[in-house]
Amino acid sequence: MFDLILFLVLLLLGFVFGQIAEKRHFKSIIEREKTLRDILVFSERRIPDEERLEGILVCGSVVVSVDFFKRFVANLRNLVGGRVSSYESLLERARREAVLRMKEEARRKGASGIWNLRLETASIYKGAAQSVGAVEVVAYGTAVRERR
Repeated sequence: MFDLILFLVLLLLGFVFGQIAEKRHFKSIIEREKTLRDILVFSERRIPDEERLEGILVCGSVVVSVDFFKRFVANLRNLVGGRVSSYESLLERARREAVLRMKEEARRKGASGIWNLRLETASIYKGAAQSVGAVEVVAYGTAVRERR
């Protein structure tokens, strides 16, 4: 009985601290998105006005770990099927963070926009059960600035 109570307490603590960390990260993302909103991002491949602009490769990557509670809930959801919303929020945070890091690099290089945005996602496995331990997202594109 003690083991069950300990498990439930640890599960509850994982949930509470995981939610706090996730909300803090989303708040940070929203604040940084506001400061970088002037750098527009497009998925179109061709850069307009190529004679006046030069392109520079920029990228941003992030690895976000899956907390125990998300893994536990996802395993329960796998039993009955349906959306795994705990992983959806994890991927959303990772994608937005990767794009922000790419925009920050573009700003450091003096770019005014990014063209040909591409996103790559990979899960990093951990343990013998091949459960997801973390997710990596890489965002890359061509930053454009005035020719020098």
